[in-house]
Amino acid sequence: MTIEDSLMQSRTTRIAVWDRLIRLFHWSLLAAVVISFYTTKTTGAPFLFPIEVHAQAGYIIIGLLVFRFIWGLVGTTYARFSSFLYGPKTTAHYAKALVMRRAPRYASHNPLGGWMVVLLLLSLGFQALSGLFLSDDIFFQAPLYGLFGPALGDVMPRLHSLNSDLLLILIGLHLAGLVWHTLQGERLVPAMLTGVKRFTNAPADEKPAVSRAHKRYAIGALLIAAGISGWLWFY
Repeated sequence: MTIEDSLMQSRTTRIAVWDRLIRLFHWSLLAAVVISFYTTKTTGAPFLFPIEVHAQAGYIIIGLLVFRFIWGLVGTTYARFSSFLYGPKTTAHYAKALVMRRAPRYASHNPLGGWMVVLLLLSLGFQALSGLFLSDDIFFQAPLYGLFGPALGDVMPRLHSLNSDLLLILIGLHLAGLVWHTLQGERLVPAMLTGVKRFTNAPADEKPAVSRAHKRYAIGALLIAAGISGWLWFY
């Protein structure tokens, strides 16, 4: 190791960004989404009734999204929506700097990444909620099928299908952004595994830790999310 490398390491700042619940949410959501898409493309093994598994993955997604919404309001510093949602002017300035390869580093999501996260969560939320009104007219009826009459039952499958295509586009953009930032030297995947990001300069959004009753909030958010998922699962 050279003297220059040693100096660089000594100047590296480690910031704990993603708490354990955010990391668990992220990877659980990824697994549920993969299962959800997979079960729309298969009619047999390894699942005896893929439509049932598809629905159950949706119930898990709803619970995870409920948790994320609550945690985005009362969670740890960088988990809160207020930490990574920026106005149009700041977002436009960041986009311009990104094109010029002069974009500053952020501990939490950067301005474009923050809005991408919101779009993904909204699209996932609509996909999961719209699925509660569906039926295959043979073996499966979702918990809210027929609740608002046949008219909604006719339009919801089309919206569910269209939003599925939109969701795939958003996921593709999300992955493209991940690859871009990785090529720029940001280790985003390891950060979502360890919760820690490394910086040689202070990030643009560095914030002091906020003193909150996180443990009580976490228990409450998890209980609410589990209760909703459990009710849908056993309805």
